Amino acid sequence: MRQWIFALLAAAMLSPASLAQQRHETVTGGLEFPWSLAFLPDGRMLVTEKPGRLRLVENGVLRAEPVSGVPEVLFSGQGGLLDVVLHPDFASNHLVYLTWSEGSPRDNTLRLGRGRFEGDALVDFEAIFTAQPRRDTDVHYGARLAFLPDNSILLGIGDGFDYREEAQRPASHFGSYVHLREDGSPVESPFPNAAPGVYTIGHRNPQAIVRDPVSGTVYSNEHGPRGGDEINILVEGRNYGWPVATHGVDYTGALVSPYTSYPGMEEPLLYWVPSIAPSSMTIYRGAMFPDWDGDLLVTALIHGDAEVASGHLRRVDLEAGAVAGQEILLGDVGARMRHVAVAPDGSLYLLTDEAEGRLIRLYRD
Repeated sequence: MRQWIFALLAAAMLSPASLAQQRHETVTGGLEFPWSLAFLPDGRMLVTEKPGRLRLVENGVLRAEPVSGVPEVLFSGQGGLLDVVLHPDFASNHLVYLTWSEGSPRDNTLRLGRGRFEGDALVDFEAIFTAQPRRDTDVHYGARLAFLPDNSILLGIGDGFDYREEAQRPASHFGSYVHLREDGSPVESPFPNAAPGVYTIGHRNPQAIVRDPVSGTVYSNEHGPRGGDEINILVEGRNYGWPVATHGVDYTGALVSPYTSYPGMEEPLLYWVPSIAPSSMTIYRGAMFPDWDGDLLVTALIHGDAEVASGHLRRVDLEAGAVAGQEILLGDVGARMRHVAVAPDGSLYLLTDEAEGRLIRLYRD
């Protein structure tokens, strides 16, 4: 049975017994369109806000003053201050990595930078990678990143919406994942005549990249158009199909492509029709929810299923690398869900995509 069928049956696969053991609470509000978070070793959290602020949350309290030293961003459309990730050796080097959109609404691009977190400030911050070419749209940036065991980086870059054909051309960064060293310099691409660092191609708008520390598998997800959101297993040098092969249609209802699969292009591990607009993803490796071990947790901006009132958290149950089912969580929160992260104690922290955004903790008693 094809994996996508589970997307259509997800609402019927809820586990009331599991839900009854879960609790959630709002840790803090007052966040303006929060986008990503990172846990500091001392228990505090860094949270990005799209308008260009990096905030500190300490003991459940949002610091009034933002962290200084953050670059100026383009806050427009889907752009702004986006991902925040700590270097794997943060305890010794204090390096924090940020992604953001830079420029003006009609002339901009995605950038990656890093600085040292000292006290409550970023110091010596520098841009270390700039996506090329520039674009005249302020949507489909991608912008999520993850570190690999050698401390190199995978960074997702969107197709800019109006440049979707470029996702099939390795000479452009549009619609790709790039592979970078920790200083931002590109790793040699497996594609001939490629833009610096191009690792995979054929993506629409990447929203998550996560490596399973147990299996080593790298998972990504991305927005489709109307339907066709995907989870993929990311492998260097592969082509993931967009816009040649997709399970979605254009926003006008017209076909993007007559193909849902195409020779030489990877098929998704899972896709959703209708769309749920996946916005982040993590793999659960923690003690609080042992029955979720190895499962993917995906935040969704919209419902997808009629039984869910708004955005939600979706658990994708993986068994031996295959999708065995799905579970919808937090469907009653009444907000678009932007980001999910596993805390050191195994609980989950989520950000809502709102002008009065919230930080929510999901836990088990």
